[in-house]
Amino acid sequence: MIFGWLSAFISRKSDRRLLAIALSSTCVDMRFKIHNSLRIMGSENLSQDTLAEQLLELAIKSGAEAAEVYQSRSLSRPVFFEANRLKQLETNQSEGTALRLWRNGRPGLTVAYGSVLAKVMVEKALALSQLNQPEAVELSCNFQPSYPDLGESVPIEILVDWGKEAIALIRDAYPDVVCNGDWECDVETTRIVNTKGLDSYYTDTTLNCYISAEWVRGDDFLSVSDGQTKRGELHPQILANQILQRLIWAKENVSSPNGRVPVLFTSKAADMLWGTVQEALNGKRVLEVASPWGERLGNPVIAPSLTLYQDPEAGPYSCPFDDEGTPTKSLVFIQNGTLQHFYGDRTTGRQLGTGTTGNGFRPGLGSYPTPGLFNFLIQPGSASLPDLIQELGDGLIVDQMLGGGGSISGDFSINVDLGYRVQNGHVIGRVKDTMVAGNVYTALKQLVTLGNDADWNGSCYTPSLIVEGLSTTGRSN
Repeated sequence: MIFGWLSAFISRKSDRRLLAIALSSTCVDMRFKIHNSLRIMGSENLSQDTLAEQLLELAIKSGAEAAEVYQSRSLSRPVFFEANRLKQLETNQSEGTALRLWRNGRPGLTVAYGSVLAKVMVEKALALSQLNQPEAVELSCNFQPSYPDLGESVPIEILVDWGKEAIALIRDAYPDVVCNGDWECDVETTRIVNTKGLDSYYTDTTLNCYISAEWVRGDDFLSVSDGQTKRGELHPQILANQILQRLIWAKENVSSPNGRVPVLFTSKAADMLWGTVQEALNGKRVLEVASPWGERLGNPVIAPSLTLYQDPEAGPYSCPFDDEGTPTKSLVFIQNGTLQHFYGDRTTGRQLGTGTTGNGFRPGLGSYPTPGLFNFLIQPGSASLPDLIQELGDGLIVDQMLGGGGSISGDFSINVDLGYRVQNGHVIGRVKDTMVAGNVYTALKQLVTLGNDADWNGSCYTPSLIVEGLSTTGRSN
């Protein structure tokens, strides 16, 4: 797996997207049908669906003491470019319903896609409940807010124009480069209803793009990728300039540094570090005694220049409520290096004695809610990327990686897919066959500088940063 903007398409919302009904077309005339479909995808349409009410009523009549219905509908319109040309347009629609009920305290969960009979779902959920042990019923109650829809749809013609513009800007400077890309408008509607009076719903429209530039020079192959996730508008010129900067840095292949050198993780690579931190902040990991920070509340755990938080109104991954119907809220996890809060769902919050933080999310439609993050922000510093490179002096820039990040232990060893050597504060070329190893917690205690170039990499908003304490090994040319 390549870290960076490829991961933006494997976000929490994408993971939850239901692939039940797929409709594809390469015909440009489909854009008119797609536009009409978007107009009926709003939260008003889903709120008028009576299936949820039927399920709840039938569940209670069948002997359940409590029940919850989770519904999701999505419509995505990806535009694909291959070898510098528009390849195809697609429409992907999906619809799914999850029923969770409790009879005699025993939970039962069943999932259906598309049209379904309420009686069939209730019978399946009741049968499954007999196989489970009793548990506490964790449901939000008497909460019927009105949430505004988020984001705006963009016509398919504009997505095509954006893709063409980005490719043209790159190939004007590098005619031998081959570009591939995806540009997508995704509309997702979510509704949660339960027998305690909860009825919450909203529609979220996000725009995503991903572009890769492949450059073959004799026996040398270079692939540079980047992307954006936004609400309202994508910026092809900014994306193209980011790709061009990487191509300029990679004109020459040079020897990689060896030993312990300072490492600059760009904003699209730094999320490798934050994945481990997110696990350590998970209340469930605290209960499992797996988090190294379980007993460190109120104590310094990383460098004092770091503040980490979530914000339900920030960025393209914000949402008004979690998958348990609890309103999401702003929460500072680490302030100036000191641990302040863990995050959790209703069950984890009860067990920890802290209550839910509005972070109960379903990994999939057929899954129970579990602690998760809708977004994760690192407060930026004041240094620009050129300033960071100059401050780095002699070291390594990591921009893209192959393989997974570290576990909750913090130990990691990654292959650098795209990295650059810095000497005397200047990028001198691209490094190949290079590995970086170390420990995330140790590295974040040895943070040198934070950049001011924070950007969304998936649901993580992070700047570039320089850390010490990591080991690099590589091939000498």
